[in-house]
Amino acid sequence: MSDATEANGTTGAAETAGGSGQPGAGADGRHVRVVLVDDHRMFRTGVQAEIGQTAETGVEVVGEAADVDQAVAVITATRPEVVLLDVHLPGGGGVEVLRRCAALTADAERPVRFLALSVSDAAEDVIGVIRGGARGYVTKTITGADLIDSIFRVQEGDAVFSPRLAGFVLDAFASTDAPPVDEDLDRLTQREREVLRLIARGYAYKEIAKQLFISVKTVESHVSAVLRKLQLSNRHELTRWATARRLV
Repeated sequence: MSDATEANGTTGAAETAGGSGQPGAGADGRHVRVVLVDDHRMFRTGVQAEIGQTAETGVEVVGEAADVDQAVAVITATRPEVVLLDVHLPGGGGVEVLRRCAALTADAERPVRFLALSVSDAAEDVIGVIRGGARGYVTKTITGADLIDSIFRVQEGDAVFSPRLAGFVLDAFASTDAPPVDEDLDRLTQREREVLRLIARGYAYKEIAKQLFISVKTVESHVSAVLRKLQLSNRHELTRWATARRLV
């Protein structure tokens, strides 16, 4: 079954559940409707299993999506309280989802709030989605219990961050100066930036593939694209380039 079929099927079920007017509550009486946006189906399945036992957690997963277009369609159709949003997605990334859902985020009566959930802990990723309108950013190392707590806090309007990421946001917004534009870095896709950073940190291709849930062949393709776009010859030059820009 394709991700697109999964997303559409989940949306249909969500609309039926939402139409009953009697959403289930968790053991503590709380309830929140959530959409999962991530391009890895196995990860979505794992999150669903971890947090989606509504009778216990109060979290009702009403839709899933694997890319930007699916995400916008599912979020618009289901109008969840919270969206768990991956930063790196086919079709433009999490920032593009936020841009296209800006009207829903700004809705005073029924706001859709976004919580970024990503493997990346890079400052530019954190700052990018927060500037785009997300209410928080947590990494995929978070426990199920902490993720559930974070979802409810975002539903209530709080800002939530994994501990070391909050400093990125404070530093970024404490300055009134706009960050300089790096035209070379802007040539890279979000996934290419992620691979670049891991290469620069000394990870082997197999380690990168495992961490990003992609094949070694895909890692090789991304590295080749990065070297071509940056006009570099090898991973040693790439590491120096990334270190000079404090991307490591």
